[in-house]
Amino acid sequence: MEQTRIQIQKLVISAMLLAVGIVLPFFTGQIPRIGNMLLPMHLPALVCGLLCGWQYGGTVGAVLPLFRYALFGMPPMPNGIAMAFELAAYGILAGICYSRSRWNCMTALYRSLFIAMIGGRVVWGVASIIIMGLSKSVFTWQMFIAGACFNAIPGIILQLLFIPALMAALDKTGVISMGHRVKNVKCPEKNR
Repeated sequence: MEQTRIQIQKLVISAMLLAVGIVLPFFTGQIPRIGNMLLPMHLPALVCGLLCGWQYGGTVGAVLPLFRYALFGMPPMPNGIAMAFELAAYGILAGICYSRSRWNCMTALYRSLFIAMIGGRVVWGVASIIIMGLSKSVFTWQMFIAGACFNAIPGIILQLLFIPALMAALDKTGVISMGHRVKNVKCPEKNR
């Protein structure tokens, strides 16, 4: 009974984050250059992986760009396909890293975010190379660095500020627990 309730909660949270991911680009997309730099669809995939686990985060990440394209024609294809792989990797990696950490605190959260952000960008690069190769286009190293790093700096900063603040707020309200996960193992920052 308890397991069913938890699964339903995760399903509802995932659906809510999917809806947020569909709507959020409207707020940033009014100025396309800024919208592309803030990476609004990345936030729900990462948060879903952290809150609900890798299965839900990966599913929300994979479905979000494709569903949004079906509804509104954005993100444009074939970039939307590469983005689906990227966001799925974000959700999967964030969920796996966070759930397997010895403690459930800010240290583990930032570690999980960094691993997910790097891994997702690598997956995006590989997917872009394959997709561009199939369409007989070229995806250069410079395109990867620009898309994954330099153009994404505002979005990376937003993710590193917003997601921990959201998780801390959810912890404070009791929705999630960022306290001790394993008995007698203290969170490093709480030992100070």
